[in-house]
Formats: sequence, structure tokens, C-alpha cells
Amino acid sequence: MRNTTILHEANEFVKNGDYEKFLAYCTSDTKWVFVGDRILNGKEEVRTYMKEFYLEPPVFNVEKAIEEGDFVMVTGEIRLKSAEGKYEHFDYCDIWRFENGKIAELKAFVIQKEP
Repeated sequence: MRNTTILHEANEFVKNGDYEKFLAYCTSDTKWVFVGDRILNGKEEVRTYMKEFYLEPPVFNVEKAIEEGDFVMVTGEIRLKSAEGKYEHFDYCDIWRFENGKIAELKAFVIQKEP
């Protein structure tokens, strides 16, 4: 299965709020780098992040997905519900690295849009 297909399949679980099924698509030592913000090491830190920031499943729109070798680059928009109950809007560019069909690393560039 192509890595782009795997990523889209995994993200369907995020859209439905089933974060544990999404995490099954990740290596145990997955590393997520949010440039200029934080680095998450391992599934447990990603799980904690999702519980904290995905109060409701995020709403995202993929604009482009480009695959080359073990990498998939995705651009788009994402909306996250804040603790105050308001949606915050972001543009993103994610670079995903795969190992043996699993998500091994994410490097994410995320920019908040003005309200």
C-alpha cells in the first residue's frame, strides 16, 4: 500500500475521534516535531498531545499530498476547537516519514490564521 493511502486511511480515524486506531499506524518510537513549538517522542507523548489538543476531532482539508520514497508531504487547513469552545483555524504543511508502512516521524509547520 502506498504511504499516501496509509496516511489518508489513518487520518480517517482522527476525523472520527478514534485516536487509538490512528496510533496503531505509528511506530512505537514515532517522533513528531512541531517546528517552533514542541517535540513529541513516542506514542505515549502523541497520545497525551491528542487528548490535550483534540478536544473534539479536528476538521481538516487536504489541499495537496505528494509522495516520494518513504516521505509524504501534505498541505492544507485544519480547525481545532479550543477550551473556550471556539474553532481556531490553521494552515499546515506536514512532512511524514514512514518505516515499513508505519508513521515514524512528522515534521509539521503550522501557522494560525487571523480570525
